[in-house]
Amino acid sequence: MGKWVETEPMQIHKPIFYPNIGPRESYLLYHEELESLVKNFPSIKTARFWMTFGQKYLNVLNVLQEVGMTSIKPIMYEGKEIIPLQFLKAVLPEPSSLGENYTGETSIGCQIRGIKDGKQRTYYIWNNCNHAEVYKECGAQAVSYTTGVPAMIGAMMILTDQWKGNGVFNVETFDPDPFMEKLPIYGLPWNEEIDQCLPVE
Repeated sequence: MGKWVETEPMQIHKPIFYPNIGPRESYLLYHEELESLVKNFPSIKTARFWMTFGQKYLNVLNVLQEVGMTSIKPIMYEGKEIIPLQFLKAVLPEPSSLGENYTGETSIGCQIRGIKDGKQRTYYIWNNCNHAEVYKECGAQAVSYTTGVPAMIGAMMILTDQWKGNGVFNVETFDPDPFMEKLPIYGLPWNEEIDQCLPVE
């Protein structure tokens, strides 16, 4: 059985190769699906979440943290109480307004290694989504698109009774096949490699 290990922010990082993009410095992070995956699949020994950040982004974030602008602790400013992070949000551009200038692609995937039928197997499934194409289609950028489309398909699964049950569920507890069939129809085609070397070993 695995255990949770805490590290310093951005402490663990390395270049990872992404299909059609190439190597990008990637950082080991916490993400909420790690908790549900190990709960719903208790045989998982290791689950990790990697994400890329540009060096300029990290430099700006570090400066903002150093000067206290990411704090959620209220401070007094000219006789009024403000929260620095909320003030920062107010002065930054609305994220949706930045989509027009985005270029490149997102690459979101799962890399799986395990034993099936007594044999060691690997499976890699991923989707790449082009920022410029998404903006042309709907005026958004690919990060928003790859968040919104799966949520819409999940709602469709519930409304058509393909996913049902009483209570609160995570997506991995449902039949994935009808969901995966809809992804390419609604703009998120996926690719897979079986029994190949994984980008993250």
